[in-house]
Amino acid sequence: MDLVEIAPPAFDVDISLAYATDSNFTGRPVYARAECFLHPAAAEALARACETAAVLGYRIRLYDALRPSEAQWVLWNHTPDPDFLADPRRGSPHSRGVAVDLTLLDSDGNALDMGTGFDAFTPLSHHGSRGVGPTAQRNRLLLMGLMTDAGWDFYRNEWWHYQLFNARDYPLISDGDLPRPMMEQPVHGA
Repeated sequence: MDLVEIAPPAFDVDISLAYATDSNFTGRPVYARAECFLHPAAAEALARACETAAVLGYRIRLYDALRPSEAQWVLWNHTPDPDFLADPRRGSPHSRGVAVDLTLLDSDGNALDMGTGFDAFTPLSHHGSRGVGPTAQRNRLLLMGLMTDAGWDFYRNEWWHYQLFNARDYPLISDGDLPRPMMEQPVHGA
């Protein structure tokens, strides 16, 4: 399977994969390796978004990109909430390599105020939430504008999630399909 590794200098992004750390809603690392891959079509759209962000004086911070199907099961088994997680039986756009979770950084490297943190599973995370202040609403609209201009669709419940419009047209990707596995590999006994 052809995948594009998302890493500087080819992509001017700050990579902060939340699921490779314990700073995510599960409270533990989901990925054993902090690898960042996308399908070539999504990588092209991300490059366009990075270019637009740079023109405006911002950088993109990636919280997640391709998420192997096995990782989707880990997340779902922890919090089976279809408002914020795709049921792994259907498959997530992340598990197809055509979705990203991200935010914008200012010129000093500080994340813009989006009203909630990444993976805040609350109605305040919805794009249309009136419960966040005007600065956060403007920042969300800025992010949405540059992402949709670059060819991404948004998910209404998560200000941080963007996917290609035809995400379900792409095949699911498991950890074994990756150039380098991201998940903990089972230890085979004697």
